[in-house]
Amino acid sequence: MAGFKKLIFVQLISWLLFALLGGYFIALGFDNAVSDAQKKAQFVVNTYINSLTIDELAPEKIQKALADGTTFSKFIIRDQAGNLVTMVESPQPLPLFADIVNTSFNSIRPQFAVNQASDIKVEFTINANNLANLLQQSMFIVILVSGLIALLPIIYMQSMFRRLNRKVSTTIADIIDIYINQNQVNGDLEQAMDTTRLKKLSKDLIPTFNRLSHFLQTKHDDIENNAMSIKQEAYKDVITNLGNRNMFVEYYEKNIENADKSTFGSLAMVRCSELQAINQTRGYQKGDEYVKGVADIIKHISGTYTNSQVFRVNSSDFAVILPNTPLKEAERFGDNLQSRFTQYQQNQELSSVANTGIVGYEKGKPLGELLSIVDNAMSMAQSKQANAWHVQRETDLVNNVSAGFGNQNWRKVINEVIESKRVHLVMQNIMPIGKSIKAYAEIQVRFKTAENQMLPTASFLAMAEKLGMAMEIDRLIIDTTLEKVKTRNFSQKFFGINVTASSAHNDQFLIWLERRLLKDNNIATKLIFEVSEFGLQQNIKASKRFIDMVHRVGARVTVERFGVGLTSFKFFRDLKPDFIKMDASYTRGLEDDKNNQYFMRLMVDLAHRIGVNVFAEGVESQEEKHIIETLCLDGVQGYYIEKPKDI
Repeated sequence: MAGFKKLIFVQLISWLLFALLGGYFIALGFDNAVSDAQKKAQFVVNTYINSLTIDELAPEKIQKALADGTTFSKFIIRDQAGNLVTMVESPQPLPLFADIVNTSFNSIRPQFAVNQASDIKVEFTINANNLANLLQQSMFIVILVSGLIALLPIIYMQSMFRRLNRKVSTTIADIIDIYINQNQVNGDLEQAMDTTRLKKLSKDLIPTFNRLSHFLQTKHDDIENNAMSIKQEAYKDVITNLGNRNMFVEYYEKNIENADKSTFGSLAMVRCSELQAINQTRGYQKGDEYVKGVADIIKHISGTYTNSQVFRVNSSDFAVILPNTPLKEAERFGDNLQSRFTQYQQNQELSSVANTGIVGYEKGKPLGELLSIVDNAMSMAQSKQANAWHVQRETDLVNNVSAGFGNQNWRKVINEVIESKRVHLVMQNIMPIGKSIKAYAEIQVRFKTAENQMLPTASFLAMAEKLGMAMEIDRLIIDTTLEKVKTRNFSQKFFGINVTASSAHNDQFLIWLERRLLKDNNIATKLIFEVSEFGLQQNIKASKRFIDMVHRVGARVTVERFGVGLTSFKFFRDLKPDFIKMDASYTRGLEDDKNNQYFMRLMVDLAHRIGVNVFAEGVESQEEKHIIETLCLDGVQGYYIEKPKDI
């Protein structure tokens, strides 16, 4: 069908070109004919005028020459002075030309001497109506003939296509009919006859079927290749170029859970412990670089294991499949990972990099059950030390009930930190923009194990929140900070302390905090409590009670990670914070993001109207700092300004 349409298109183009070419030659011939007629008429007129005398006005030979039937569309005679004598504009036969000239010549005879008739000036235009009619007829004939030449092959080919389609359809139907009946026919002779007929019918179509088969196979291959490309893109993580969770699930179900043959191996789950902290303090670009660094380490270590597979299953977790690798060998894998993570930690000045949970698998093991076990192993690893790993064996699972073992271990670790007060304080200054602005240094906390190893801060705080122990941790941080400020005698320094929203909304914590701050009232006036905007919005009334109490004792409040929640103007009026700290996501690439610039400028204007200062965190470059200054913010914080340092 596509070839037939192409034929029609080619024929129409040919028709158009032939008609245009024929029209061009006919028009060229018409122009030449008009030119020849004009020259001939000019010759006859000049000859007649030059032969005129006073005694002999129309010689016989001139009259005869003028009898060819040519007409004029316009004829003008002027005397020798250029005055108009005669003008005829209606078409006139050339033989009447003699009468016109004779009449005009008699009227001006007195002006001429003998043989001066040649001084008459004649202007004329011949009438080419006959030639024009001939041109129209010729053009019509050319278009008609060329159209017939173009349409006849189309009609013929259409008829041929229809006959061919009927023949193909009939032949295929006969082949199918013979093939079906061949299984129902009794007798070798009839079967042999049908087989011969089948071969005869299909003989003419074999080349066509071969070409059709090749075409369909090519298209099928193209579709499969395109589908595979789309699938690879959909199953690929854009940051690390590893397979994502969908590819991990498909691989496990096909090659392990529903494998054709017996299989075993180890599954390791690696969790990036500092991703959230890096995104908040250093920016998302640094967070992506951190994830790529972890991915490179995992790929390098797992590359030494035959047929190993690495996937990024979510923003912070990697899954590593080590086929035919027993847990004893997987322990060496964990040691190698920990060693490389520790090197990376020191190079990048991080508190930790990643923790690893490892479990064994075998054919038929449901993925959901395996993920539950490996998640428990990862919780155990996080509760040990920075970059630690933990292997969860079947023998450790008593009656397959151990889902809470990781949580229990975390609870034990958190209790040990609280009882031993194993916290390490560092601070990161906020640089004020403008001399009249008062900024402060944010207190950040690191937690240590009994072996003096750093625990992953983000995991520690998340587990404390999950286990309902956040309030005890907040008390420990506040007590430690107050003691540190008191012993160091920071008379002119202001410090920010992070408090979880769950503690800020707890009445018992509120009573404890007020008494504790009143006990050291002179230090309380130097403190700024930071609570996330999202957490404050969970309970506006409880948040207002917390802020009012903080103001009563002389301390102040910062709404951190501002812009992540559902910000409203009513939020400002009801809570009346002292500072807001824009979330680091607004700072990332600020120089190129006009929407973020507009939002930050709007927030600055609103905040300044009610006396609230605005800070930006996560500043990583000179360009970001410059834009923040032009937007009239009051302070900046980030690794470009200052890295966290010991108090």
